[in-house]
Parts: sequence; structure tokens; C-alpha cells
Amino acid sequence: MISGAHVIVYSKDAEADRAFFRDVLGFRSVDAGHGWLIFALPPAEAAFHPAEENGRHELFFMCDDLKADISALKKKGVACSDIHEERWGSITRISLPGGGRIGLYQPKHPTVLASTSEMTDNLR
Repeated sequence: MISGAHVIVYSKDAEADRAFFRDVLGFRSVDAGHGWLIFALPPAEAAFHPAEENGRHELFFMCDDLKADISALKKKGVACSDIHEERWGSITRISLPGGGRIGLYQPKHPTVLASTSEMTDNLR
């Protein structure tokens, strides 16, 4: 039986991105050995979008109040892109220290998650 999901984010500076997830986003972690941190993530959903080729994946965190979370991140020294309105949600992008980007969005679509407030509590 499937008991969870393991997300891998590839990075040119994995140590810096691990520190960002730990120190800025406040995600709990365990050390799998030699400083290799594995993070607990908020409840998740998976969506499948059509594409011209396989192998492209994106990581988006969800929130209940995008503007409040952007403000909380700004207080921690994190710059977010402008908010883009899409049919499915209000979106910003966060640049990671290692050069990658992750998305943060407030969904406009129905979600299987009751609330993402636990995640946003970590940001405040």
C-alpha cells in the first residue's frame, strides 16, 4: 500500500536549498546521514497536465492567503515574483539559494485538502 510520497528537487547548491527549507520555510527534517536532510512537507495533491514531452515536473506549495504569505516571506528576506493571476490560482515564484525556483499559490480550483493553514503557520 502506498504510504506517502518523496519529492526530489535537484539543485546546483543543495546545502543552501536545504538550509532555506529548514531555516526560512521552517519545515521539520531528519538527517538521513552526512547532513542529507529529508523534509516533512505539508499535505499534498498531484495533478497531471498535458505536455509535449515527459520528464518535466514542478513544485508548488499551496496557501490560503498568498498576499499574507508573501509579506511573511519578505520579513524573512525572501523575494517573491509579482503575483500572476491564472484561471486556477494566484501564483508567485520564489527563487531558491541554489538557483532553482518553486511556486507558491492560492488555488481558485477545488482542492482535496481541507486547509493549508498548517503550512502558512510556518511562514508567519
